[in-house]
Amino acid sequence: MTLVQQRRHGAPWMSPPSAGVRAAKAVVIALIVVMMLYPLAYVIAMSFAAPSQARAGVVFPTEFSLDAYRAIFNGGTVTQGLQNSLFITAVGTVLSLTATSMLAWGLVRTRQVPGAKAVLVLVLATMFFSAGIIPNFMLVKYLGLLDSTWSLIVPGLISAFNMIVIRNFFQGLPEELIEAARIDGAGEWRIFLRIVLPLSKPVLAVMGLFYAVGYWNTYFNAMLYINDAEKWPIQVVLQQYVLAGVQIPGATLAGDAPPPPGVTLQMAVIVLATVPILVVYPFLQRYFTSGVLTGAIKG
Repeated sequence: MTLVQQRRHGAPWMSPPSAGVRAAKAVVIALIVVMMLYPLAYVIAMSFAAPSQARAGVVFPTEFSLDAYRAIFNGGTVTQGLQNSLFITAVGTVLSLTATSMLAWGLVRTRQVPGAKAVLVLVLATMFFSAGIIPNFMLVKYLGLLDSTWSLIVPGLISAFNMIVIRNFFQGLPEELIEAARIDGAGEWRIFLRIVLPLSKPVLAVMGLFYAVGYWNTYFNAMLYINDAEKWPIQVVLQQYVLAGVQIPGATLAGDAPPPPGVTLQMAVIVLATVPILVVYPFLQRYFTSGVLTGAIKG
């Protein structure tokens, strides 16, 4: 079939799929959904399982109890880990967004900022070259941040990839709007705060989610830099009391009631470490297309 005939009758891959193909696609998608949701459903169900059913090793419990969560919050270790992670995530995300957006805007105004191109090259170089674990550890030590939650925020305050995405989004903003504000007497700070940031809510929301997920899931740096168990984020607590099998201190019920089974405690810790990000994600999902794609393509 010639090209003219394909255009006239339509290429084979452009024709609507048959009923069998649509059914096969539906089956494959359904299997993928089940494979993705089954582990999450199992973890949540087992965290609420009654002690008798958890000890029996049932796949999905039919009797439920809140004993695992009561025991965890009585112990205080997981609660402290959640508080540490919430502080690191909230403060780190705000500081990272502030520093990243300011750097991105400065690198957009290459004519007004001396040496902006050289700084951009240095930022891009960090995407290809890394100092390594030992130099980073020495840097944190000489900065006096060892055994401090700030060691999980300050060294990784700016992500080069996130900065490039925000910079590309800034470059796509109408230059006429910036010039009109400058003619009206607005300075760089006013333009940045009153015009650029309000117009950049989609990309800032998405990059904020990226930063928040990174801070919430911080684990390896916490193992390197923090020795005090009271300063551990929730991911280190998860590793210690789920993967390593260490018993959660004080995770008991009131009175003479026996402690919940270990499996329900482990699943409850996993739920508490996972749910906060799952709750935030749906509110920012609508910004993904306008934020990431626009920032990645333009510029």
